[in-house]
Amino acid sequence: MNQALDALLDLLDLEQIEEDIFRGVSRSALVPRVFGGQVAAQALVAAGRTVPDNSSPNSRLRSSRGGPNAHSLHAYFLRPGDPGAPIVYTVDRIRDGRSFTTRRVVAVQHGQPIFHLSASFQTYEEGLEHQAVMPHAPDPETLPTAAETLPLHLPGHVAERLIEARAAVDLRYADVPPWGTVGQPREPRSQVWFRTNGKLADDAPGSLLHVCLATYVSDMTLLDSVLLAHGRGGWAVGDVVGASLDHAMWFHRPFRADEWLLYDQESPSASGGRGLGQARIWTQDGRLAVTVIQEGVVRVPR
Repeated sequence: MNQALDALLDLLDLEQIEEDIFRGVSRSALVPRVFGGQVAAQALVAAGRTVPDNSSPNSRLRSSRGGPNAHSLHAYFLRPGDPGAPIVYTVDRIRDGRSFTTRRVVAVQHGQPIFHLSASFQTYEEGLEHQAVMPHAPDPETLPTAAETLPLHLPGHVAERLIEARAAVDLRYADVPPWGTVGQPREPRSQVWFRTNGKLADDAPGSLLHVCLATYVSDMTLLDSVLLAHGRGGWAVGDVVGASLDHAMWFHRPFRADEWLLYDQESPSASGGRGLGQARIWTQDGRLAVTVIQEGVVRVPR
């Protein structure tokens, strides 16, 4: 397994310090705060660990194939996280139903809540089936890797830090990323292919492991489409400042995070110092796996 991926799995493998109370650590990020995808994924891990059949004495997110699977999450980022301090996650068992299980998680640092998450889990059942048509996208194997793309558009030290921060994920832009066309407004739409940078163990598609890894990645590029509409390069070049405000995901069908997933993103609106991104995540064979919506602060520095 890729060393960076192994480190990411360790990051998500929370320490249980009391019943329904877990502790996580952070990794360095491009900005002096905890990466939003990390805290969202860790909170979902904490929620999932309290769901019957989703806990495991071996942890490492190896949830039972027979247990309820996460089908949605709704979250608010309340304060910037301190990457130098542990994060304590307290889980409230809101409801244990026959079909649906609901959990609420509060992430706390320095005595203050920094993040709230509500998550719902469902035991699998048959039902009506339909989905939208997958948009066209280039074959991911034909696209350059991040290590090949980023140095073309960013200063060396910035590119190196971004490559290091995303080393656990093979993330490939279908078009030039925002920082590659600064000053040139474009259609507010962005596509990236992603998968973990290495194969995962034998967890079933849709298990807690794969869902939490997709949650982690979902915060990396979702607001890119906001930047494209205004010809802004983003946090990597410093022509905007911003942070995630809220984040919602719906998990429709099982998927594996170590197989190619298309993240098709667009922005329908930006106003009031905020930008909205919405996206769908597709498996390579055309199944709609996840819907994501996020609003973030997007401000032009004065």
